[in-house]
Amino acid sequence: MWLGIASFGVPEKLGCAGLPLNSRQKELCKRKPYLLPSIGEGARLGIQECRSQFRHERWNCMVATATSAQLATAPLFGYELSSGTKETAFIYAIMAAGLVHSVTRSCSAGNMTECSCDTTLQNGGSASEGWHWGGCSDDVQYGMWFSRKFLDLPIRNTTGKESKVLLAMNLHNNEAGRQAVAKLMSVDCRCHGVSGSCAVKTCWKTMSSFERIGQFLKDKYENSIQISDKTKRKMRRREKDQRQTPILKDDLLYVHKSPNYCVENKKLGIPGTQGRECNRTSGGADGCNLLCCGRGYNTHVVRHVERCECKFIWCCYVRCRRCESMTDVHTCK
Repeated sequence: MWLGIASFGVPEKLGCAGLPLNSRQKELCKRKPYLLPSIGEGARLGIQECRSQFRHERWNCMVATATSAQLATAPLFGYELSSGTKETAFIYAIMAAGLVHSVTRSCSAGNMTECSCDTTLQNGGSASEGWHWGGCSDDVQYGMWFSRKFLDLPIRNTTGKESKVLLAMNLHNNEAGRQAVAKLMSVDCRCHGVSGSCAVKTCWKTMSSFERIGQFLKDKYENSIQISDKTKRKMRRREKDQRQTPILKDDLLYVHKSPNYCVENKKLGIPGTQGRECNRTSGGADGCNLLCCGRGYNTHVVRHVERCECKFIWCCYVRCRRCESMTDVHTCK
């Protein structure tokens, strides 16, 4: 699985053959080896944002630990990567978005020969409104094109009804991640004029921070749509009374309901929430009541020792006091 590339420090030193890629991806890698750093950065970006968005949830975007030798075969997220749940939907969307973001950034930075800034926006604008396109607009279309080429497997290559539905679901969620990057593009401008006046503005399009994209996809996860597991010409909502409502390009889709993340399930690789740190005063997902699934929590006191009230003494050293503080830490039973 390509996500394993995030565990390799400098993937370009290994070359395409030594990386956890499928045959299509290795072929593309051989043709465009200069994209390897961006692919690795895209995987790291997606994993990091997934863990950040779900750090307080029962499912906290756990990444399976594997040695470098196992990464070619072991799925980095374990059960969630093939389960067809809401978690699967988010993983595919955030990873596709991460790849778009990192490749597009590399293009804008001038790190690649076949892409740069978005040339379609040059020499345009509105003279009457006093602005024109200039600077370096992020060429998100190239990033989206490469992400599709690298990640999307043709459905015709699969057999079995369920695998076709799951692949169609994964392809849709890949595209939802890409659409999130495009949808959240913003316009930045700089003023030009005498004595700081804004007589003329130069504007360019830029991608949002990946944190904002992650939050957008987390909201989509919270409102994700369950689809029917029966293969038809196109995917349909599972609930018959909702089928008149269209499925949008940036909606996240899932087939199966999520498992119980409260308790350990060794077969599925779910560790449960026992031992997780929780917030006793919060009513949200990180609160002890929700995170501990009603089992209660243990409280223990942690002593912190640190240097404080430091002063510079002439000449020439710093004198500090040694301060101690006690903090209550709550962990799920």
